[in-house]
Amino acid sequence: MAEPKTMQELRKDPIVGRWVIIAPDRLARPQGVSEESELSTDGFDPFLEGNEDATTPEILAYRNSGGPNEPGWRVRVVPNKFPAVTIDGDLDKRGVGIYDMMNAIGAHEVIVECPHREMNMSRLSVENIREVLWVYHDRLVDLKRDMRLVHGLIFKNKGARAGASLDHSHSQLIVSPIVPVTIQEELNGSKSFYDYRGRCIFADMIQQELATESRIVLESEHFVVFCPFASRFPFETWILPRQQSSHYESITKPMVEDLGNVMKTVLTKMELGLDDPPYNYVIHSAPFSSQDLPHYRWHIELFPRLSRVAGFEWGSGFYINTVAPENAAKFLRETEIDEI
Repeated sequence: MAEPKTMQELRKDPIVGRWVIIAPDRLARPQGVSEESELSTDGFDPFLEGNEDATTPEILAYRNSGGPNEPGWRVRVVPNKFPAVTIDGDLDKRGVGIYDMMNAIGAHEVIVECPHREMNMSRLSVENIREVLWVYHDRLVDLKRDMRLVHGLIFKNKGARAGASLDHSHSQLIVSPIVPVTIQEELNGSKSFYDYRGRCIFADMIQQELATESRIVLESEHFVVFCPFASRFPFETWILPRQQSSHYESITKPMVEDLGNVMKTVLTKMELGLDDPPYNYVIHSAPFSSQDLPHYRWHIELFPRLSRVAGFEWGSGFYINTVAPENAAKFLRETEIDEI
C-alpha cells in the first residue's frame, strides 16, 4: 500500500525573510543523471506526441486536431507530476514559536514546447516559440484569478547542469502565495530609485545601454537585449521591453511576434557561439495584486551555465564573473547565424 503524500510546506527564515518550500515528494522525480552527465536522448519520452497518457491530464493545449490528452497538439500544458506546490487545500498560515509557516499552495505546471523530440528551443520555429510565449500569457491570466496566489514565475532549465531531468524542450511555471525574495528586492530597489529620481530604473538602463552600445547584444522594435553592467555570470543576458509594463501577462500580440524572433536569435547565438551550453532563463514579473507599476518592468534573465556557484558566492552574496559583460556582448553580437 502506497504511503500517503505529505503536504508541502512554506517555511520562513526569520532573519532574512526568505521563504523555503519543503517538498519531500519531489524526491520521486526523475534523477537519472548528475550535473556532470548529459541527458539521455534515446530513452522513453513522456512529452512526445502519442505519449499523452504518460503525463498528468492537460490543462491547456494549442491544437491542430484531436481532443484533450490526444495527439494533434502544438504546445501543451500539464500539471507537474512532482509538484513543488499543490493547488488543492488552504494556506493555513500558522506560527511555531518564532517561526512562520503555511501550506505550500500554488500551481506548478509544465509547458511542453513541441510535440516532437527536440532538446533546444533555439531549433524550434519562430512561430512555435511565439506560441510558447503566448501560452505563458494565457496561464498567468488564468491563474491570477485565484485569490490565494500572488506571484507567477516562469522559468526554463535546459540541460542536466541547469536542472533539467528530461531532454524534451519544456519550461515551467510556479505560482505561489508569496512574492519571491529576488522579485521583492527588485521591486524595493526600483521603487527607491523612482521615489528619489522620479524615473524608472529600467528605462534609464535601456537609455544608457543604447547610448554606450558596448553591452548591447541586439535591438528590435519592442525589445533591447544586453549583458548587464554588473553581470553575475559569464554571458548573462537580459531582454527588456522598450515599453513600460510591469506584468508579463499584459504583453500584446505584436510584442510576442517580436519576442519570438528575439528569443530564437539570442538562443541560436548562444548555441553556436558557446557550444550548445546548458542554460536557465527566468521571467521576472510584478505580483498579481498590483496595478501596472511605473517603477518596475518585467524582463527575461538568461544564464548560460558556464561556471559554478561555490563557497565564496554562497557565503558572501558576491559573484565572481570571469567574462566582462562588454566582452560577452561583443562576442554574441559578432556571432553570425543564419537568417531567422
